[in-house]
Amino acid sequence: MDEFTQPSRNPGEETPVFWRYIPSPQPAERPKYRLSLLLFLLTFLATLLVGTQLALSFRLSGPTAGGLEFFIAVLEHPLVLVYGLAFALAIMGILLAHELGHYLACRYYGISATLPYFIPFPNLIGTMGAFIRIRSHFPQRRALFDVGIAGPLAGFLVAVPTLLLSLPHSKIIQVDPSEMAISFGEPLIFKLAAWFFQLQTPPGKDLYIHPVAFAAWVGFFATALNLLPMGQLDGGHIVYALFGKYHRQISLGFALVVIPALMFFFWSPWIVWALIPLLLGIHHPPTLDDGIPLDPARKGIALAGLLVFILCFIPAPIVIH
Repeated sequence: MDEFTQPSRNPGEETPVFWRYIPSPQPAERPKYRLSLLLFLLTFLATLLVGTQLALSFRLSGPTAGGLEFFIAVLEHPLVLVYGLAFALAIMGILLAHELGHYLACRYYGISATLPYFIPFPNLIGTMGAFIRIRSHFPQRRALFDVGIAGPLAGFLVAVPTLLLSLPHSKIIQVDPSEMAISFGEPLIFKLAAWFFQLQTPPGKDLYIHPVAFAAWVGFFATALNLLPMGQLDGGHIVYALFGKYHRQISLGFALVVIPALMFFFWSPWIVWALIPLLLGIHHPPTLDDGIPLDPARKGIALAGLLVFILCFIPAPIVIH
């Protein structure tokens, strides 16, 4: 466990105002390279399968066979997986950039952290994301801020060119209002890119985005969720680094006021993001030295992080018509 030690003093020397904090060495934990690699490969396979189905649907401008029928078709014609490669590389690249941003920031400050762990999952994108586990304390608020914001900024910087390269390949299709359909809300950065590429849709039509552009959409959505100023999300780290002891009030206010408003006006599943911090707790552990404030440069980067959140945030991510 960590302990506080006092520096030695000569007889008659005045008591120093500040004590020096010296953390005791922590036992080393061997990196789980095999587990990290296995989860990466499984997630890549899952996103490759999803990407293949998305690519085939995009080529046909409509839904294709799914479930067991699709899986059997892939086993019979494995080369069809080539169609899903672009989507898999895009979404894995965005998630990997996000986690490596955290990981490299931890390495810079000597903070013990695991390699990224990806989570394969049979959903619309083939994964539940990725994470790293931080195993030691943050030395001070500047380190906490850098680690917290490095992930969202790195993922965003990869997602933007992914969007710009793929969105022009999207196509405008006719919409049948009598059919049930799932639509995805557009973050502000999507609207700006669609305006730039002149992809505005006339009445009765909709934009069928390219699978790689959908991977960018997932990256923006994940970035916005991670930047929510609650608990120990990336946004929670940033808020604690900026406001210190007021972190709890900000997290609680966001969970009890802002998210219920989003749930009421836009999208009912937002309730999940209100319950998670309330159930798991909104407490944020202090750094080893909370007395060092953020410098002006980092406060400026915090404004850049706020701009990223505004560009990525989607009030109603998924809507069923």
